[in-house]
Amino acid sequence: MALKRTKLVATVAVAGMALSSCSIGQPKGKGNTPESQTAHGPITFAMGKNDTDKLRPVIDKWNKQHPEEKVRLQELAGEADAQRDTLVQSLESGSGDMDVMALDVVWTAQFAAHGWLAPLEGQLHTDTSQLLKAPVESATYRDKLYALPQNTNGQLLFRNKELVRDAPKNWDDLKHKCTTIKNQDCLNMQLKQYEGLTVTTASFMDGWGGSIADELASPTVTKKESQEGLQALVDAYQDKTIASSSTGSTEEETNLAFTQGQSAMAVNWPYMYGSSQEDGSAVKDKVDVSPIVGKNGVGVSTLGGYNNAINVNSEHKATAKAFIEFIVNEENQKSFAEASFPPVLASIYDDPQIQKDQPFMPALKETLEHAKPRPQSPTYDAVSKAVQDNAYAALTEGRPVDQATKDMDIAIKTAQGAEG
Repeated sequence: MALKRTKLVATVAVAGMALSSCSIGQPKGKGNTPESQTAHGPITFAMGKNDTDKLRPVIDKWNKQHPEEKVRLQELAGEADAQRDTLVQSLESGSGDMDVMALDVVWTAQFAAHGWLAPLEGQLHTDTSQLLKAPVESATYRDKLYALPQNTNGQLLFRNKELVRDAPKNWDDLKHKCTTIKNQDCLNMQLKQYEGLTVTTASFMDGWGGSIADELASPTVTKKESQEGLQALVDAYQDKTIASSSTGSTEEETNLAFTQGQSAMAVNWPYMYGSSQEDGSAVKDKVDVSPIVGKNGVGVSTLGGYNNAINVNSEHKATAKAFIEFIVNEENQKSFAEASFPPVLASIYDDPQIQKDQPFMPALKETLEHAKPRPQSPTYDAVSKAVQDNAYAALTEGRPVDQATKDMDIAIKTAQGAEG
């Protein structure tokens, strides 16, 4: 089966509009009643248009089986900021028109903090035991599940097997392998000053035993392990292990550099495997994938993906719950995998046919088993900007890592204080 090239990176983007809340708000609207939790009827499912092609067949199957509880698809804009603008305007008004919303993983905490999402407890309780743990964590805020993961994503280490035969065992091994690469770049990744740099910084901090923030969203960037992770990133950029062009790279620039044969290795999302096998790719039939690496072995990828949340003002929450559970059944999750849309149902990754058609699946499962969500903060936008600004200064302006992380810490705490 040919791999369909899918821009999964769309779920990495973060809009610039900040949502200001540090505690769970009080919902408004007529749908927030006890009766709505057991009510069945037609519902509307809202999702960004970039990936609705994966959901249309699922919706069609549901509607055929549930003619009295049909799901209407409401396509949102393709850009993340426009998607969120539409959702926020509707939710702030107390509208229940959008019953189920496919939320970027970093929005779940923000929306939950505003009181816009119905917690999945009581009549809405749902079983997550068969799902990958990291996506479930991304749908949880203050120890309460507010959404059901729909699909996920994690970054992989791609390599040209003709240049790097064996997968690196850890970061030092990767650096050693780079010393054998001549006349071209060794490793390309996303270091441009945007959300991709936050993802990369988080992976390095987590991969060295640190983190950007703890479970309560308090910054931990000045911890020794977090600083060591950022230092490893800066050192690798300065000694050319990481290509100099990476500070101008988004996912697509990384994709082009690798598939055009300009770099021996690259860190990117799974969609790049498909593009690497297309006609015209300089690395067609030469590519292998493995989990990203950290200080001591398998690294810690940052999650992408969508979480399906129920609008607190939905008047038909029982149908909404049944529909989001329907999305994660085996048949539908397998259809996601076949469309290069990484599923959240863990068993799909072990399916022999899926592994045959998409050879990166075992590596992706291992990556996802070690992955972590980005900070579950209502002020995530400000957190991300603080990380980007200061990591970029450490990479390109020579700002010492200890100073960069102190500045990062201050910026995060200032934003949290202002928004709280």
